[in-house]
Amino acid sequence: MSRDIKVVVWNEFRHEKRNDPVRKLYPDGMHALIALHLNGDSGIHAELASLDEPEHGLSESRLADTGVLIWWGHIAHNEVADEIVSRVQRRVNQGMGFIALHSAHASKPFRRLMGTGCGFDRHRMFGELIGERERLWVVMPSHPIAAGLARHFELEHEEMFGEFYDIPAPDELVFISWFQGGEVFRSGCCFTRGRGRVFYFRPGHEFCPTFHDPNVLRVISNAVRWAAPGSDAVEHVHEEGPLEPLS
Repeated sequence: MSRDIKVVVWNEFRHEKRNDPVRKLYPDGMHALIALHLNGDSGIHAELASLDEPEHGLSESRLADTGVLIWWGHIAHNEVADEIVSRVQRRVNQGMGFIALHSAHASKPFRRLMGTGCGFDRHRMFGELIGERERLWVVMPSHPIAAGLARHFELEHEEMFGEFYDIPAPDELVFISWFQGGEVFRSGCCFTRGRGRVFYFRPGHEFCPTFHDPNVLRVISNAVRWAAPGSDAVEHVHEEGPLEPLS
């Protein structure tokens, strides 16, 4: 019997407590809605963690048992302890999957894993009542993260990020976004770090109903399965004899 993929959905969980429009969209938090969806997907078991818990909900033992960590952050990146960042990085190198959503491009763990600033050149601020249409084009339809999607899908209201995006060249690029104002952005980027897989997915502004969208949720489910570690994911050092005779 195959073991369920253990997922921790991490959220700084601040906007939902401070902003009424966000609370209306996500009364229990964005992470709770994502986890609810994942737990309805056979073979996945998702739990929650947030910034204000002890050790940000990411103890050594919990991370050791986590197959994929999903991260959403925005206004409290600097409150994440460097010790936890190093802990996450170490687990990714050992084989844990890491999925960064939306403003997690600027999170400490993602920037540590990328080794760059992860900023971008163009940004149209999103007000509480307005946004613009985002069209996500599937540019690698054979990729497992794109399974079950059409050639493109649209989000009626989202925040715009525009190139240049300061990340290393992705190993695989699954989605490119076009925005109503004309900009484009690399929105679905795959990386390998050590034995672990990392996926950045751009949509997910807190004032938008993005995590209610079935296409977005499908991408996240697909990404969890893609990023989940294989049987050889944990690092082991073996004392073994040589393959050839030594003189």
